[in-house]
Amino acid sequence: MSTLARARHQAKAHPLALDAVLALAVLVCMVAGSFVEPRHRDSVNWVLRTPDPLSLLLMALSAAALVFRRRAPMAVLTLTGTLSVIESVTGDPRAPVAMSAVIALYTVASTTDRPTTWRVGLLTMTVLTGAAMAAGPLPWYAQENLGIFAWTGIGATAGDAVRSRRAFVQAIRERAERAERTREEEARRRVAEERLRIARDLHDVVAHHIALVNVQAGVAAHVMDKRPDQAKEALAHVREASRSALNELRATVGLLRQSGDPEAPTEPAPGLDRLDELTGTFRSAGLHVEVARADQGTTLPAAVDLAAYRIIQEALTNVQKHAGPQAKAEVSVVRVGPNIEITVLDDGSGENETQDSGGGHGLLGMRERVSALRGTLTTGPRYGGGFRVHAILPLKNRTPTGEDPA
Repeated sequence: MSTLARARHQAKAHPLALDAVLALAVLVCMVAGSFVEPRHRDSVNWVLRTPDPLSLLLMALSAAALVFRRRAPMAVLTLTGTLSVIESVTGDPRAPVAMSAVIALYTVASTTDRPTTWRVGLLTMTVLTGAAMAAGPLPWYAQENLGIFAWTGIGATAGDAVRSRRAFVQAIRERAERAERTREEEARRRVAEERLRIARDLHDVVAHHIALVNVQAGVAAHVMDKRPDQAKEALAHVREASRSALNELRATVGLLRQSGDPEAPTEPAPGLDRLDELTGTFRSAGLHVEVARADQGTTLPAAVDLAAYRIIQEALTNVQKHAGPQAKAEVSVVRVGPNIEITVLDDGSGENETQDSGGGHGLLGMRERVSALRGTLTTGPRYGGGFRVHAILPLKNRTPTGEDPA
């Protein structure tokens, strides 16, 4: 820290001591000025004189009042102005007691608003100058009288300028702090959205593959003794599902890597081009799945493609978990105007009507994905049994902030 900066810090930490030093300096200047008297004849001459005891008393009182100028600026101005008027009326020749009033007027102007500065400044200038011109020993046009008018005006103007600069600097500082808070809030919002997106991806991946592993493991345990070949096939499906889960987990968690970390993920996010592979894993787990597509030639945005894949994956996972062992599922992907419509139906026993009531987040995750793309999602039981998931995803999607959610 430099010497100047250290001095400013000490001054801000001890304002009363700074005002005491200022009062002492003003007293020294007033006393020194009271020993000199200008003589105006053919030329300007300066002679030494001895100030009156009353003038010394008035100077001491006005300087002492400046110690409290920050705590009570208006009271100090009133006191110093009164003492200056007394000196203007009684002093012959006058002592520069008005110097303390100028300092007090500066303090008032620097700590109040502009209208108050105008009113108090004009009143102080009028009273001090009028008293000096009307009741003083010098002619009204004397240089000393005009000097009081000029110095009081300078004090008020300088104080108003300092106040304006402080207000300007404070406004800039507040604007910078507000911008910094806005940036931090935006960063936190983006982090929260990214965490939610990654959590949805992890849920979709884990729920799908763990459901398959659970079903195939149950099949293997059931036929292990009587049909070892079928048990071996089921365990092979378990192994394949586990490998796929690990690969997708590695790709998803790899998004959290830093730029310098090795083995950054290069595999693109899954989309409807892998729909046959996805339904094949469910068929291997024993779920009868039929697929109908009427979207040939449609190029989907990355976010829409991923959302469609995850919605079908989650819906089929819920069918596998809740619809019963004999359930059948139908998946349809249709291009309708500017939208792509995803429908997953099943004819389960009806247990899946409350498929998320046990604390799962499948339907919630679907709804969040569709809402992020400004689409619509309809879910509910079918008449006669089963469950229906219907999603409409716009192809030209814009989020509320105008950004691509991908």
